[in-house]
Amino acid sequence: MSTEIINESEQEIDVEHVAKLARFLLEQLRVHPQADLRIKFGDEATITELNERYFDTEGPTDVLSFPGDELLPGRLDEEPEEGDLGDIIIAPTIAAKQGEAAGHGTVAEIELLTTHGILHLLGYDHVDPNEHAEMFGLQAKLLEAWGSSARPPE
Repeated sequence: MSTEIINESEQEIDVEHVAKLARFLLEQLRVHPQADLRIKFGDEATITELNERYFDTEGPTDVLSFPGDELLPGRLDEEPEEGDLGDIIIAPTIAAKQGEAAGHGTVAEIELLTTHGILHLLGYDHVDPNEHAEMFGLQAKLLEAWGSSARPPE
């Protein structure tokens, strides 16, 4: 697996920690070991511009996902597909605010956003109540297995 992590923000990010989390998540989700993933940390202006341009939503957000080859989580009875998983953009200043508000801190919030972003790359969504329950349930299970103190909102 090729996981590239780029920090273009002014915040200090433990990129090795994020890389370990990404590897853990992709193993848990049975993504092909040669799948490519890029995680970029950017400032609020960058994520606001991307959010408005690609999602037609005004203002900043915490994480954006741009799928590559539309890979799906692997099943136990089949070999996972190789390919480009895609890109995740995270705004660490927003993560810091949300982590503080949630009471679990910035690192746990970045873990949550990384997990959330990877799930979106794998086709999970939370538009309707059933999708929301499935995605956030899996997200919570993955974060618990990782050992994160982040608890996604209900």
